[in-house]
Amino acid sequence: MPEIGRFSGWHVLAELHGVDPGLLDDAPKLGELLRAAVTEAGATVVDVVAKSFAPQGATVIALLAESHASVHTYPEHGSLFADVFTCGERADPEHAVRLLAKSLDAASIHLTVLRRGEA
Repeated sequence: MPEIGRFSGWHVLAELHGVDPGLLDDAPKLGELLRAAVTEAGATVVDVVAKSFAPQGATVIALLAESHASVHTYPEHGSLFADVFTCGERADPEHAVRLLAKSLDAASIHLTVLRRGEA
């Protein structure tokens, strides 16, 4: 069987703080911003699902050809958790998270970058 791609990738976990609570409660807008960030970072978006919760908060998940990206928001804290995992070498998940932070005008960002699979 021919080799299609290496079993490896990068996984970025992030916390963004100091984000406008109104934006963190706008699931459709968050979906647009996540789609734009991962696309600009080289990923291929297959689908995006955005869900609002009562009384507040949202989760957005982007299914990528390279794997996935997600955000879960806490408007009451002006914060969100982001998770972007991409396999292969084309997409840059760290760049995607930084682009998302910029589009949200986050006051601070804390990143953890993990290498997964075969090095």
